[in-house]
Amino acid sequence: MNLTSFMLILTGVLLNAAAQLLLKAGTNAVGTFTFSRDNIIPIGWQIATQPPIIGGLSCYAVSVVVWIMALSRVEVSIAYPMLSIGYVVNAFAAWYLFGEQISLAKLAGIGIIILGVYIVSRS
Repeated sequence: MNLTSFMLILTGVLLNAAAQLLLKAGTNAVGTFTFSRDNIIPIGWQIATQPPIIGGLSCYAVSVVVWIMALSRVEVSIAYPMLSIGYVVNAFAAWYLFGEQISLAKLAGIGIIILGVYIVSRS
């Protein structure tokens, strides 16, 4: 895998991770909700107009374009496992930004993910 291919994959992964974090920030601003016939319009509007939600959806849109560019250069059996790097990024970002806990089991899983991505990338 050359540097351009790797950078496209990494950019796609980071955009996807940013999208998840922005969506979480947007839902935190809205709070817990349940859709019902009576509130689907007001809750839907509140969600759709949250700047972090709009930003997250925008990151997803751009990440799709970047991902298509990456897939044009790299085998999907190599590129797709790289998406799991997003979990590693999001676990630490959620800890930092939202105060989510990182347990020993999560750290072990993160280590396994990193090892797996390394092995796949070298194959």
